[in-house]
Amino acid sequence: MEREFIYWNHKTPAGIQVEEICGAEDKALSVWKELALQVYGENGKDRFRVIDHTETGAPLLEDMDQRISVSHTGRFLCVAQLPRTPEADMHRYSPRSAMGIDCERTDREQVLKVRERFLSEHELEMIPSEDVEQNILAWTCKEALYKAALTPGLDFRAAIEIVRMPRICPHPGPLKKGDDTPFGAAVITTPDGKKHEMSLYSYLSEGHIITLAYSPKCAKYKS
Repeated sequence: MEREFIYWNHKTPAGIQVEEICGAEDKALSVWKELALQVYGENGKDRFRVIDHTETGAPLLEDMDQRISVSHTGRFLCVAQLPRTPEADMHRYSPRSAMGIDCERTDREQVLKVRERFLSEHELEMIPSEDVEQNILAWTCKEALYKAALTPGLDFRAAIEIVRMPRICPHPGPLKKGDDTPFGAAVITTPDGKKHEMSLYSYLSEGHIITLAYSPKCAKYKS
């Protein structure tokens, strides 16, 4: 049993930084997330980082014009981050800062029982009904896209469309030369009828599928 927190910092091929925290299995679930967020805060470059929230519940770094997105399941926490974008309103959708992350265990078979609730008819045909990994991947795509949209109440089936599924990378490191593109594509339709093209990137870590959804126009770190 791993009793210490384990912290990683990844620069992904998507140009988005992801920090992951796991371990400390001896800690009760009721306090684990609080302690993991403290570990995250302590690993800030120049100060302790505090996560605040918008009126709709989206996470923000306190006093910083910097988009972050948070996902947590069991004893695994991941936080995605874009470069600072002072020109973008952190409380609303903007192509410069549209980004979301989601994680889920690779063995969560329960997703097969609810796939009709979050997949459109086209997506149900595209994703095999008995393929646990692909259905979990689709779920993380939808969740990450919902977070990126910053628009509460979007219908997962009608307003969030997976156009092309991403290929799950074995790790978040650099792509090998000549490697086929692992990136997926999606479209978010906001209540005003506007359609926003989005990109998807997924990888494996500690028994979890992690998916990033982001606007192709968002600020990115150099690889």
